[in-house]
This record gives sequence, structure tokens and C-alpha cells, in this order.
Amino acid sequence: MKTTSIIVSLLAGAISASPVAIEVRQSTNVRSTENEYTRGGCKPVIFFFARGTGELGNMGGTVGPPTGEGLKRAFGGNNVAVEGIDYGANIGGNLLPGGADLAGVREMKALFVDAASKCPTSVLVGAGYSQGAALCHRAIEDLPAAVKAKIAGVVTYGDTKNLQDRGQIPNFAKDKLLIICNALDAVCFGTLTILPAHLDYVRRVPEAVAFLTAKIRAAQ
Repeated sequence: MKTTSIIVSLLAGAISASPVAIEVRQSTNVRSTENEYTRGGCKPVIFFFARGTGELGNMGGTVGPPTGEGLKRAFGGNNVAVEGIDYGANIGGNLLPGGADLAGVREMKALFVDAASKCPTSVLVGAGYSQGAALCHRAIEDLPAAVKAKIAGVVTYGDTKNLQDRGQIPNFAKDKLLIICNALDAVCFGTLTILPAHLDYVRRVPEAVAFLTAKIRAAQ
């Protein structure tokens, strides 16, 4: 897997007078798109993932695909539907008040609502990386209580809203959330400055898979 990055300095305008560094990620990962829920319907486990800024496809080429594959190994490939969130993942989304692309928030929210309605026996889980983590915050916080109750667990990597939302997704059970933040990842401490630690989350995928696996089994 080859990942290249371009560091772009922006002025955040009304948000901040300081330069904001946003990384645009690109990947050649051939499994960067998954639409197994929208094309294949209900499965016992449904996993929604939001990629980071600039990643290709709808799953990206870093933590998204291996997280989905890990769940398939745990529960069987035919028992897990992996679905990436189709959204722009553009730099500008990071600078919005909620820190995420508004169309992406609507898309993820709609998918959770749809799956909760159409697949009453399925266990729903979610994850997001970088801007995708913020997208999880904004999509899940205002879901109907009955839909949130169907979500067994959520993992965020390199969470750009970790500090701002005080280590939680507002209005969502804390014990259902695992925020994975590297010690030197500046975005987890309220900035949008990309340091090497923000690009080093693939090694932590097993933590995410273990957490989601335990939550799914408890819900089944």
C-alpha cells in the first residue's frame, strides 16, 4: 500500500487566525470502495466507515479496509456488510463548525436510520478516521434514540473532534465508543496540524477490531 501526502496550509478565517495544516491523503489500495449494504442488503453485522480527508474511494486506503476485513474474519465474510460513506472528504469540510462535510453527515445519518429500520435483527457498528471521525460525531449525536440503541459500537481514529467534544460523541453512550488517538497526534488536541503520528494508525486496527467484536458479540 502506497500512501502519499500533501501538506496544505490554509487560514481558518473566522475559526482561527493561525495557519491550519491539512493533509490530503491518496492511496492506491484496490479495496478502497465498499457498498455491501446498499447493494447487498441486510447481514447480521453492518459496518459503516467514513474515510479521512483526501482518501480515495469511500473506504480510503489506510485504516478503513483492514478494519472491515478484521470484522469479516471475526464473524465470517458472508455475515458482515461493509459500507463506506460516499462524501467529498475535501479539505474544506474540516473548517466547518462541526468539522465535517455536511453532505457526508447526512449520508451517514441516513444509512444508520435506514439500516436500523430495514434490518431489525442486524447489529450496527461504525468507525471513522480524521475528518471521518468528526463525521461520526456529527452523524450520530442527533440520531433518534431507537437508532442509537441499535449501534453496538463506534471507533474513531485520529479524532479531530476529540478535544472539542470532550472525548465523547455527544448524546451517545460513552461505553460504546473507543477513540484511538496516538500520543503525538496534534489533531486529537484541538488543532488541524498533521504530524507523522496522525498517519500511523494502521498498526492500531487490531484494537478497533477487538473493541467492535466484543460489542457486537455482547449485542447478539
